[in-house]
Amino acid sequence: MTDLYSKIKNSFFLLAGPCVIENQDMILRIADKVQKITDELGITYVFKASFDKANRTSVSSYRGVGMEEGLKMLMKVKTETGLPIVTDIHESYQAALVAEVADILQIPAFLCRQTDLLTAAAETGRIVNIKKAQFLAGHDMAHPVKKVTDSGNTKVMLTERGSMMGYGNLVVDYRNLADMAEIGCPVVMDVTHSVQKPGGLGGKSGGDRKYVPLLAKAAAAAGVDGFFFETHEDPDNALSDGPNMIKPEALGDLLKTLLDIRAAIGK
Repeated sequence: MTDLYSKIKNSFFLLAGPCVIENQDMILRIADKVQKITDELGITYVFKASFDKANRTSVSSYRGVGMEEGLKMLMKVKTETGLPIVTDIHESYQAALVAEVADILQIPAFLCRQTDLLTAAAETGRIVNIKKAQFLAGHDMAHPVKKVTDSGNTKVMLTERGSMMGYGNLVVDYRNLADMAEIGCPVVMDVTHSVQKPGGLGGKSGGDRKYVPLLAKAAAAAGVDGFFFETHEDPDNALSDGPNMIKPEALGDLLKTLLDIRAAIGK
């Protein structure tokens, strides 16, 4: 049986799910909806949801259900759907515990230079997805990658999620995708976080999902290996990142277009 990292290196893949776990039924429904779409399209799918959003703008914002309860919920998704799991870790002690459930440990963009976090993730033997910091250029991600590979783990992915641009806005420089590809890891385009407006709603982040198709199609044309989308049944009432999330139905239509673009460029 082909392992997950081999699939990611050799076929189109998707990391998708809600920003944060709100409840068990909700994440199971979303996982099922997206799985049906990706099965029909022949796309490798990894379910994503965070048990804790430790970097919310406000201390009063909803963070999630916590690690212990969240891992139980993610394990239920894994057991019932057979899907692999990706979720964030924020502290080095979490790596080994989360690796008991997650197939991919995701390093948040703000923490991508944290040596202890990177080495702890590497030592689990799980795939490590490092999100590019908003303040780094694509070629700078060679250094976080080296921290993981020097720790004995060569299963690394890199994710673009926009760069800081002025006040409360992000911009995507597509040269970063090419620069990160030269490092030798699969490159992921995180489209929904790239349309985020950090702190744009005062005590929480805003965003503009209308730009999601535009950024996604440009990334597909640039030859990105896979995509990261946050999706929710009712984005306008989501407890985190609602303004930049899209519905599963919209995701299905967009994925078909991305497959066509990939075919056109010979991917």
